[in-house]
Amino acid sequence: MFIAIEGVIGVGKTTLARLLQPRFNANLLLEAFEENPFLAQFYTDRARYAFQTQVFFLLSRYHQFRQAAQWLATGQPLISDYTFEKDQLFARLNLSGDEWEVYLRLHDALAEKMLLPDLIVYLRADTDCLMRRIALRDRPYERHMEREYIEALNRAYDAQFLGPRQGPPVLVIESGEMDFVQNEADLETIEAAIRRALRLPPYQPELPLASALPSLTKD
Repeated sequence: MFIAIEGVIGVGKTTLARLLQPRFNANLLLEAFEENPFLAQFYTDRARYAFQTQVFFLLSRYHQFRQAAQWLATGQPLISDYTFEKDQLFARLNLSGDEWEVYLRLHDALAEKMLLPDLIVYLRADTDCLMRRIALRDRPYERHMEREYIEALNRAYDAQFLGPRQGPPVLVIESGEMDFVQNEADLETIEAAIRRALRLPPYQPELPLASALPSLTKD
């Protein structure tokens, strides 16, 4: 079983992955974003450093997922705080022209060997909420994060993970009003939704009138 958590910067992917790990007795794969030597410069000058940043992330994510495939081969569950497909989402937003073409060729060659998750958990929140959360965690290289960039990412993520799509099913979690760190009930709601989506015991079928509960999008 392989669960990947996705969402825009600041939505709480890593926090949720850490909280779910013991509940599913899973290995944990966390994105090594702080190892990217171009990331701080990227947030200062995206046009200049986008290509270097993106290629470093692409290769790093590729190597991480190749290692994760070995963990899964042992039969133990895996939870990741990102998907490999997010790399192209960011690249499409930040690259153009020859840089995009070079990136795309490299990405397509590596993507053929990628293991797909059984379920993608897409955490959603509006841009105001994301900006507040980014400010609260106060990472130095995010202090000058532009609202317009987060808004563009939000639109790109919705286009990628909402509605009909090919690939793994997507469980959509509207997390803007949730606090799964302080509120145990919110975390249990997410866990129950994941168990329903994957038909993992113990789970209960979703109530027909539970419109406020998370939704599942399939290909």
